[in-house]
Amino acid sequence: MIMKKKLFILPLLIAAFFAFTPKQGIEIGETAEGLHHKVTELDGDEKMLREYLKPQGLLVVFSCNTCPFVEAWEDRYNEIHEMAKKEEIGMVLINSNEAFRGDEDSPENMKAHALEEGYTMPYVIDKDHKIADAFGAKTTPHVFLLDRNLKLVYKGAIDDNYENKDEVKKQYLKDAITAMASGKEISPQTSKALGCSIKRVKK
Repeated sequence: MIMKKKLFILPLLIAAFFAFTPKQGIEIGETAEGLHHKVTELDGDEKMLREYLKPQGLLVVFSCNTCPFVEAWEDRYNEIHEMAKKEEIGMVLINSNEAFRGDEDSPENMKAHALEEGYTMPYVIDKDHKIADAFGAKTTPHVFLLDRNLKLVYKGAIDDNYENKDEVKKQYLKDAITAMASGKEISPQTSKALGCSIKRVKK
């Protein structure tokens, strides 16, 4: 009788574990829970991430100040922002490197970096990397394109050549923006994000 009870209880415990294990990350077709989290702008103002949504969608780019991959790719940021604006898609750069907040990814250094690079889009702080965790962001950069309903339609890399934008063969993000704006199928919907790991605080 005891053995039968154990066999009966085990599946319930397994089901309970998965039911209460928080889901991390967002898959194609899903809405990220992190959209209600607040970010801090460089002037100190706070906004919910969803407030950056424009009529046709939102592009979220996890970025930072000093990662070599960001430094190689960020010469495309403003160009992508202009494209997104024309298609009525919002764009925001998010710095989730909470473990470096007192050093290279401090608000002061973010301000200086944004000014030096001439960023035309908001560059904001993700306190305690809550949004990065909700999205499942792994690297800098890591891009997430959401449609007007805040459903994920593309995630991954900007393109296939961080070293030289003139030698890019596959413009993953730009192609995804164009396809979404014209109502066409996005292909590919995912690509491998290449960059430095997001510097999370160990708990």
